[in-house]
Amino acid sequence: MFSLKTAVTTTLGLLLAFSALARDVVIDVRTPQEFQAGHIEGALNISHTDIAQDIFKAKVNKDDHVILYCRSGRRSGLAMNTLKSMGFANTENYGGLEEAKKRLQK
Repeated sequence: MFSLKTAVTTTLGLLLAFSALARDVVIDVRTPQEFQAGHIEGALNISHTDIAQDIFKAKVNKDDHVILYCRSGRRSGLAMNTLKSMGFANTENYGGLEEAKKRLQK
């Protein structure tokens, strides 16, 4: 017989396994031209206007830790609100490019 304790233990185990698969994803939400002029190494470039349509094309999961940046933090804030409304709960706005670089170096 399947007990409540077994069900809880199994569920917790699955949640831990899935959270271990979550990764940090850095996304530059500026235009492709701005991105080409300089960006954080390894960052994806998805314009803030296209984030809702292109986030899944980039194979970003809702469990991933999504770090957004732009030039000043305004567009990354808009993108963060869009992603949060789509269920991306672990999303942060790191502000502008220079601020994001500093925060990611820690």
